[in-house]
Amino acid sequence: MTDMARSVWTPAQVRELDRRAIADGGIPGHELMTRAGQAAFRIARERWPDAQRWLVLCGAGNNAGDGFVVARLALAAGLDVSVVALSEPAKLSGDAATAWRDYQAAGGTTEAFSLALVGRADLVVDALLGTGLQRPVAGEYLAAIEAVNAEARAVLALDVPSGLDSENGEILGAAMLADLTVTFVGQKAGLYLGSGPDCCGAIEFAGLDIPASLVVQTGMAPLFRLHGRDELLQLLPPRPTNAHKGSFGHVLIVGGDHGMSGAVRLAGEAALRAGAGLVTVATRPEHALLLPLGRPELMCSGVAVCADLDVLLARATVVACGPGLGRGEWSRQLFDKVVASGLPLVLDADALNLLAERKLHRDDWILTPHPGEAGRLLATDSATVQADRFAALKELCRQYGGTVILKGHGSLVGRAGGVPVLIDRGNPGMATAGMGDVLTGLVAGLVAQTGAADVQTAAAAAYIHAAAGDAAALKGERGLLASDLFAQFRTWLNPAH
Repeated sequence: MTDMARSVWTPAQVRELDRRAIADGGIPGHELMTRAGQAAFRIARERWPDAQRWLVLCGAGNNAGDGFVVARLALAAGLDVSVVALSEPAKLSGDAATAWRDYQAAGGTTEAFSLALVGRADLVVDALLGTGLQRPVAGEYLAAIEAVNAEARAVLALDVPSGLDSENGEILGAAMLADLTVTFVGQKAGLYLGSGPDCCGAIEFAGLDIPASLVVQTGMAPLFRLHGRDELLQLLPPRPTNAHKGSFGHVLIVGGDHGMSGAVRLAGEAALRAGAGLVTVATRPEHALLLPLGRPELMCSGVAVCADLDVLLARATVVACGPGLGRGEWSRQLFDKVVASGLPLVLDADALNLLAERKLHRDDWILTPHPGEAGRLLATDSATVQADRFAALKELCRQYGGTVILKGHGSLVGRAGGVPVLIDRGNPGMATAGMGDVLTGLVAGLVAQTGAADVQTAAAAAYIHAAAGDAAALKGERGLLASDLFAQFRTWLNPAH
């Protein structure tokens, strides 16, 4: 995945990139439009090689121009092409008007929209509205979108599904439900936020051969970046043949108050499955006797008082604190002892709730709040966090330091002053007990191996967690258990295999 394919921008930023490509890069606008149509046509043929009857829906503006390029190429390939123009093509201007004239010159015509056209189509190409939509879809556009969605035809969206706000992923009245979206020049934020993932289907990026140097010259930073599997290769190369368990760190999991031994059990196994050399669970003495019966590879130590942690902390590489920790006196003493240890930390669950009371700041920890915990850390509520997740992430990093994984739909990973990473994987089946404990152990296990409690390690853990959840959900999301992820981890933790 190229850097531009990983970078995601606001629509205004993409328009600026497009303008710079024309003004500074010397690439005519019509050439960019032609490249966009060619890219979309090629990808469509690869995805739907047997589709012979194409219906191209064109609106107004440059999105319509892209559609006319696709239609012209489909005609030249001998396909059965029907084009519907919901706005009068004669009113088009600039590059879109040129694309319309080229389509006409190739023998292309337009016809009125009808349900029969949708019903006979093997593929619908959505070139109606693009990125410029500012108000709810209405009139003929609304009727066309609803008709296509009702017929459940295969749909290719050009740049962005019509009706989707390309900035925030909000559906403006109605939105086309695409199977594949080919987006041009720069990835748009709305494809990945809000309802974007529900509308876009698979996403293909076409950079249109705009030089990377032009992007650098703008001085703009993307809104966020996507994590790619290729980044796992850099972080998790094949292990050397002379490695031993001491080479991969020692994770200490602290938590598991009365009645909550399952949380540390999940976190401990996740750390082992992540590849940590050694994992010790520090928990209530009665739990320490039972946990190895279910997972004998775990070392477990009973901690009656916080002084019992001293010898365990002396051996640890990284500490994960919070799963099942509770908020009683025992919990508070263990939390304070862990924070005072000076070791790299991963904090989750009740450790975050205790942190919210203390307002500490460190650079070498990874915090993993869900929206409710983030709300408590920021003295607000989960609704406020969800209303602007980027602002919440930024404020968490400012107040508490270190690296933050703001969990949820499209988990965000960031650090103060950096560009956040968005994890575009995961599914609703993962909204179940214990998933956060598994992520905590996975993060700690990777920190133990890399020696870095940073964005790269945290983002890799979040990505692996979400990708494993998707793999585990292939047989259905409902009924998915947190422990089901363990069987999927090794596929992602060994990317060179």
